[in-house]
Amino acid sequence: MKIEDKLVASVINGLKALYGQEVPEKMVQLQKTKKEFEGHLTLVVFPFLKMSRKGPEQTAQEIGEYLKANEPAVAAFNVIKGFLNLTIASATWIELLNEIQADEQYGLVQATETSPLVMIEYSSPNTNKPLHLGHVRNNLLGNALANIVAANGNKVVKTNIVNDRGIHICKSMLAWKKYGNGETPETSGKKGDHLVGDYYVSFDKHYKAEVKELMAQFTAQGMNDEEAKAKAEAESPLMQEAREMLVKWEAGDPEVRGLWEMMNNWVYAGFDETYKMMGVGFDKIYYESNTYLEGKEKVMEGLEKGFFFKKEDGSVWADLTAEGLDHKLLLRGDGTSVYMTQDIGTAKLRFADYPIDKMIYVVGNEQNYHFQVLSILLDKLGFEWGKSLVHFSYGMVELPEGKMKSREGTVVDADDLMEEMIATAKETSQELGKLDGLTQEEADDIARIVGLGALKYFILKVDARKNMTFNPKESIDFNGNTGPFIQYTYARIQSVLRKAAESGIVVPEQIPAGIELSEKEEGLIQMVADFAAVVKQAGEDYSPSIIANYTYDLVKEYNQFYHDFSILREENEAVKVFRIALSANVAKVVRLGMGLLGIEVPARM
Repeated sequence: MKIEDKLVASVINGLKALYGQEVPEKMVQLQKTKKEFEGHLTLVVFPFLKMSRKGPEQTAQEIGEYLKANEPAVAAFNVIKGFLNLTIASATWIELLNEIQADEQYGLVQATETSPLVMIEYSSPNTNKPLHLGHVRNNLLGNALANIVAANGNKVVKTNIVNDRGIHICKSMLAWKKYGNGETPETSGKKGDHLVGDYYVSFDKHYKAEVKELMAQFTAQGMNDEEAKAKAEAESPLMQEAREMLVKWEAGDPEVRGLWEMMNNWVYAGFDETYKMMGVGFDKIYYESNTYLEGKEKVMEGLEKGFFFKKEDGSVWADLTAEGLDHKLLLRGDGTSVYMTQDIGTAKLRFADYPIDKMIYVVGNEQNYHFQVLSILLDKLGFEWGKSLVHFSYGMVELPEGKMKSREGTVVDADDLMEEMIATAKETSQELGKLDGLTQEEADDIARIVGLGALKYFILKVDARKNMTFNPKESIDFNGNTGPFIQYTYARIQSVLRKAAESGIVVPEQIPAGIELSEKEEGLIQMVADFAAVVKQAGEDYSPSIIANYTYDLVKEYNQFYHDFSILREENEAVKVFRIALSANVAKVVRLGMGLLGIEVPARM
């Protein structure tokens, strides 16, 4: 039983005994005692002044005396104005540690058959280029969020919607057809997504050169720069060919479809490698080439029911002025769909596949308006979860050098970034002697765990809603609020546990009470116990950063304890066993917390 629950029950009994009043649990407010005061937990007594008919200090004193006499968990108390600070007895802390030790999955709630089903969509790549730094933040947030939502007792389905159709795909296809000379991932030795991305950049390069040439012609004919540019872009033969290819694709032209399938398969094979390295995955992948027709059908259904309206050019719109928004295009005059149509189609397919209770979209904050509109449209179209859909909106991620542009090939490639992080981790670990005495295989594995852990932690410790700058050098520091610092502390505890086992020390299932604990040890148990509340809070707020920063604070606190107290050299056997058990439980919670973030922790370092 949690210490807080025990105290709440005792306070309720005390109020009845002292003032003859029954009070509901929610009226009893306990919080952590502020650092500058003595005690572990503080009771706010202001809500009880009416029933005591006394001042705050006297009321707090009376409740404190009652608890000291009747609740074994309370060792001492002090009163500061209307706040009753309670010091919890060492035996109670040991009892709590025993409860934590007995639960291998402490703080995580298992889903049951009746648990709600939450679907989380993340990644959403385009098949014309490899994944980049922006996708890295998206995938890491989506994966961590899925783990956290599952740890709060929900059933979770992780989905991905792949944008595998449209003009951007045709640009890569056309460039490959024109300039590729039959090149394949096998003949080039490149990952398929990288190869296709190269042709996207190649299209843009040739297109820009063409526009430049046409502009020169038009300015020579007397046009100003702006007019010449607009005419050149409209008349570019390359862009016209790409548009024609898209029309052929929509019409199901066998040659175009064959090329599209071949190049997309190259990309998917490349994506799979990247996802595997990143440690993320999906239960179900949807493709826009399958969903956009479903979306059109649903929009036409909405049109028939009078939810939408048609303009003279044949385009279909939603009037959202009643909701304080504007008119939203759903189908173009030529019948082609827009992103919104595709999202409606994808929602329809998902709802048919799964009994979804909640839908969470992990998409950047530049799409805030889009999801506001989508929520309204899905609700109008009868999707039960439409109104309550969650747009997990996150900020942009940049490097210290600034923004990235995929057309110009200045994007930070996800594969290159992960490779670079692993190489830097290896270099840094070697310099610090962290890989001494390890085999080549062990050293490589630790470099991978540390490099990827540094990347993931640096991205996930930042509040997702904020824009952020990812600094690779800062992230691999073995000191401060970083992944490697947390991983190193975990490895340090594993070393202590190994040495204890080698010395024949066995930690019993129940650590005996009767040891007087220091303030630092009590504080550590309290922090470890907080993990359950932290997981709950992270789930309620959809916030992986809460878990990241809690784990760092716990590790920082443990390192101070490790520095100030003997563990294996402690002469009192009972105290030694207690400290080993405390260390093991800190390590367990670090492993569980980092696991929710998708970060591995090494047993040696």
